[in-house]
Amino acid sequence: MSVISASRKLSPCLQGLRRKCGQYICPTLHQQMNFGYSHKNSGSSLHNTADYLGDAMKIDGSIETVDLVYDKHSPTEPPKVEKSPLVILHGLFGSKTNNRTVARKLANRIERDVYCLDLRNFGGSPHIDRLDYPSLSADVERFVSTVLKDQPKPILLGHSMGAKTVMAVALRRPELPKMIVSVDNAPVDLTINSVSSFNRYIQQLRIALEKHQYKDMKDVDAELAKVEPSKVVRQFLLTNLDRGKNDEVIKSKVPLKVISDAVVNGHISGWPYDHRISRWAKGPALFIRGTKSTYVPDDVIPDIGNYFPNFELVDIDSGHWVISEKPDAFMNALCDFIEKHEED
Repeated sequence: MSVISASRKLSPCLQGLRRKCGQYICPTLHQQMNFGYSHKNSGSSLHNTADYLGDAMKIDGSIETVDLVYDKHSPTEPPKVEKSPLVILHGLFGSKTNNRTVARKLANRIERDVYCLDLRNFGGSPHIDRLDYPSLSADVERFVSTVLKDQPKPILLGHSMGAKTVMAVALRRPELPKMIVSVDNAPVDLTINSVSSFNRYIQQLRIALEKHQYKDMKDVDAELAKVEPSKVVRQFLLTNLDRGKNDEVIKSKVPLKVISDAVVNGHISGWPYDHRISRWAKGPALFIRGTKSTYVPDDVIPDIGNYFPNFELVDIDSGHWVISEKPDAFMNALCDFIEKHEED
């Protein structure tokens, strides 16, 4: 477990990072300012208002929220002292069941309650027309402010879409989390890289369910195989379908049109925030990335530091599905991070 694997060259943008304990610690603000990077979020003029971000930063209740369905995993033996709960958010097309096994192990290992949430439009949580990071984060903020209101500040962890949701919560409501953990995603716009594959999945599912109206899951799998060769990925996507009873037509458990619109419009792969307006320095942030994934390339690491100056970065030899591919390495990195910053 390291930041740069033996097969990868150190990008020039990492030269200001300081190696420590197998990780890279965030550069100083002066170093960040001299990286000279550019991406879609960066502009030449500074703003003294967040109005141009729409309602991305609004916390006045104007964003409609829903109550999120969740599972709570508690340690076998109650901890001797009250500890910050861990909240885990899934990625696109995921649900709270994706991380159930890891959550149960973590509950005992770090001796605290672990909550796995279903985000809006996924799993058992309500369906609603809006799907973007302001609304996803507003739901999580509501969960923390209600369900966890009498507990210590939580540790918020998310994978992929869930990772950006966690980051958005920290920027919108900096007082809520104690720590944040982003698994294989970064605070940048990745629209070009990820829209096409997810949209192909959605369109193929709609063809199978709406046009052909299949009754056998094997037929749906065959339809997905036209655009996705990995059986593991197809099986993951099929968990979003309802097999039906008594020879009924297979139906989607998630609102495919809402999700499709969000993907096509860049609401999932995009990033509606600006580090010149908001950055989170109230606590430590851990970024875990898969070395075989393309979601967090070296050249976006300065962007991470712009939003989260107290960040640490850990690489794991895996693809995008870090938690399921390398659960032990993931848990080791997470537990080391929590233990190090528990008393901060």
